Amino acid sequence: MLLLLSLTACGGGGERRNLEREAAKTQAKLDRQARKAKPARAAGWGYFSGPVETRWETDGVTMVLLNELRYTDPYGEVWVAAPGSRVDGASIPRAFWSIMGGPFEGKYRKASVLHDVAYEQQRRSPKEVDLMFYNAMRASGVGAVTAKTMYYALARHGRHWKHKQARPVNRDVARETAVAPGELNEIQRWIQTNDPDLDQIDARAGAGR
Repeated sequence: MLLLLSLTACGGGGERRNLEREAAKTQAKLDRQARKAKPARAAGWGYFSGPVETRWETDGVTMVLLNELRYTDPYGEVWVAAPGSRVDGASIPRAFWSIMGGPFEGKYRKASVLHDVAYEQQRRSPKEVDLMFYNAMRASGVGAVTAKTMYYALARHGRHWKHKQARPVNRDVARETAVAPGELNEIQRWIQTNDPDLDQIDARAGAGR
């Protein structure tokens, strides 16, 4: 009798595990479908709420955000950089700063602040954060070729993490971007000639890695 009960219990546990695995597979499939449906739900490029006010630190590199910066992306998701956030452009590969004239200049400023903060928080996936950066750039008036080139830079050389609880980045360790000579000009020509969508850019960046 005890043996029978033991086998029954084990069988029940195995069945529960199978159900959990199936549920996880179903949820993953739904998540993939939702991601693919996002572009169809997009309305414009989203919008910012309020201006961005910052103070430069004495190191000449770091900025401190003095007020809340809020961006609602095309899918209705809200991205927030809180007052007191410290940003230095580290989330954007330095080799590509020449496209922008620096990550906190002109039209890129708001998008760069939000991207830096989201990379530090790591609450969403790197792909979601990079997509937000692209949309926020477009919402700020950045042209398609430049925005797509920056998106490629992040897909190819970005400081990505594996999971939500990834270890914070050690900013004291230099990060190599391994940008090949001529890569910047080559990718800009490819974008200008082919006008790829973001999935195509992801595919090319992945092949490069």
